[in-house]
Amino acid sequence: MFALVHHPDYVAPAPTRSAYQWNKNGLVRNLLVESGAAIDWHAPEPMPARWIEAVHDPAYVAEVLEARVPIAKERRIGFAVTPVVARRAVAVPGGTYLAARLALERGFAANSAGGSHHALADTGAGYCVFNDLAITAVRLVEEGVGQVLIVDCDVHQGDGTAALTAGRPGIATYSIHAEKNFPARKARSTLDVPLPDGVGDDDYLRALANTLTPMIDQFRPDLILYQAGVDPFGGDRLGRLNLSAEGLIARERLIALLAIERGLPLAATLGGGYGTDALEVAQRHATSILTLGAAFENHSFSADTHFSSWGRRDRRLDRAH
Repeated sequence: MFALVHHPDYVAPAPTRSAYQWNKNGLVRNLLVESGAAIDWHAPEPMPARWIEAVHDPAYVAEVLEARVPIAKERRIGFAVTPVVARRAVAVPGGTYLAARLALERGFAANSAGGSHHALADTGAGYCVFNDLAITAVRLVEEGVGQVLIVDCDVHQGDGTAALTAGRPGIATYSIHAEKNFPARKARSTLDVPLPDGVGDDDYLRALANTLTPMIDQFRPDLILYQAGVDPFGGDRLGRLNLSAEGLIARERLIALLAIERGLPLAATLGGGYGTDALEVAQRHATSILTLGAAFENHSFSADTHFSSWGRRDRRLDRAH
């Protein structure tokens, strides 16, 4: 059984003139329920404003919470920030934080939303209001978790996450993405792996393994926050890469294996996925979560030891040798 975080506020009615698929999170939830997988469901608390303000400008946080975001910023986000959207905006980072805490105890947990990697300090962007990845990483480091590695496999670069965590001790960022895709102006992650248009399964998986493996071993994180966007899929409406459904599954197995072999807890967020068939997109996300969960369920760890402690003990033994 693996832990899955979901909140009813993730499923918000679509604001007017919005191209974002607002029913995606509900469809993902339904598919996971129907899968018959052994899932331990959790509901998060809303993220406290002061935790969000550790990453975002307080003036922007107030604009969102009070549903008075200027039109120019709403255009950058891609939809209007209504009171319902504002509630969702604080539920999602609360879910990512809870997933991270559960992963530290159990080895793996997922949030059925999140991965809002384009949100910047004073504005949202690219369908992202608050940056749940940056907020969670900063909070965990402040709470003494140690080092957090944000691994972003969305087809779009994690520009907001890179910008918001740059220079902060204990946090590193990795982004593998389509070089010519949104955003036009890229930020600088700790490690960026830009790929040309049309890259398929073999080249993608080779690039991922050859770059992420040494980064994990060099940075030696205590937790991986994973942005598991499924938009590298060849049929994605906003993607420029060409992964197959099997390639996405292989990606999740690789990410899981890299964490499991090193005793590292992993918390996954939904990330991007777009298409005209909402159910098809939701199925990609559900398959991603189920693949990650199955990988961790197939490995047993000491029940009386926190997963993160197991990982740290392993690294101490490595250094001793």
